[in-house]
Amino acid sequence: MAFLLAADSLKGVTRTCFIADGSRCENSAEHSWHVALMAMVLAEHATEPIDIQRVIELLVTHDLVEVYAGDTLIYDEDAVKGQAERESVAAQRLFSTLPLDQQASLTCMWREFEERSTPEARFARAIDALAPTWLHWGEHATPAANGLRAQTVLRRKRELLEPYPMLFKLLKDVVDSAVDRGLLAP
Repeated sequence: MAFLLAADSLKGVTRTCFIADGSRCENSAEHSWHVALMAMVLAEHATEPIDIQRVIELLVTHDLVEVYAGDTLIYDEDAVKGQAERESVAAQRLFSTLPLDQQASLTCMWREFEERSTPEARFARAIDALAPTWLHWGEHATPAANGLRAQTVLRRKRELLEPYPMLFKLLKDVVDSAVDRGLLAP
């Protein structure tokens, strides 16, 4: 129960990405739910066989470390440098509140996602990369990116999404549209 209570704190971790209507930033719990749903809906675009249940487990688990590590903006180079260490310490702290078998299971899932060591982890990471870009700059959205360049977005996400042609096309369409609407610099 201590683990579940700590995990509830994910609802209070504010991310930098707006919800679709642009009224506020999403929290990490909302992000985890939404990427799990996106994976279910977009599973047909996986380019290798996947177990969608495992993908959902990975997506629900991967951001739990943000309870203690916070969210890291991927475009903040300084924050990204220390992200792996912060999240590793947070994973140990959070998962150590579980019985040993569950601790091992969640730690393995978290590592699988981070290392992209399975088809499920690679697909989960792609969905996790696509979601905030689409929410923040899709056709429905209007927030500007304050100097962020389209090429930076594509460079940071290409490796994760390019193996999934339909998802990568969606990413490029979102970025191109955001440039056309003045939300991202070219």
